[in-house]
Amino acid sequence: MALEIERKFLLIDEAWRDAVTQSTLFRQGYLTPSVQDAKASVRVRVEGQRGFLNIKSVRLGAERHEYEYSIPLAEANEMLDTLCGSIIEKTRHLVPFGAHRWEIDEFHGDNAGLIVAEIELSAVDEAFARPSWLGGEVTEDARYYNVALVNKPYNTWEFKLAAPEWDERDY
Repeated sequence: MALEIERKFLLIDEAWRDAVTQSTLFRQGYLTPSVQDAKASVRVRVEGQRGFLNIKSVRLGAERHEYEYSIPLAEANEMLDTLCGSIIEKTRHLVPFGAHRWEIDEFHGDNAGLIVAEIELSAVDEAFARPSWLGGEVTEDARYYNVALVNKPYNTWEFKLAAPEWDERDY
């Protein structure tokens, strides 16, 4: 069984930009746009020049089941254009730090202004180095999940969290 362990954070500044090693444009949509009563989301993604189908358990937290399959780029684009409603566009920036690689998603369109840093871990309690640009954790806040951003984009939020600096007393 495939298991993803991932934590999400806001950022306090743009110092991370100096350490970016790669940036890729993502375009993604959901074949299951309403996951209110569903056990999984089904996502189609175009990542640069590659297509993927992704199935992920719908639950909050750092640990979720995830399955991902390569599909032909033309079919991924066709599914996005014909089967998905709202589309999320973002640029994923890769930033190595310590023993890990951060994925920083900079959203566009209706989610412009939202930037989220994610780190994949091998265990929920795995320790990791925290860069100076890392802000507060939002792993448990459903609004920051892509499947939620499709239905309620960032630009429609009335209340947006500030990105407080990380404080070791919080962890």
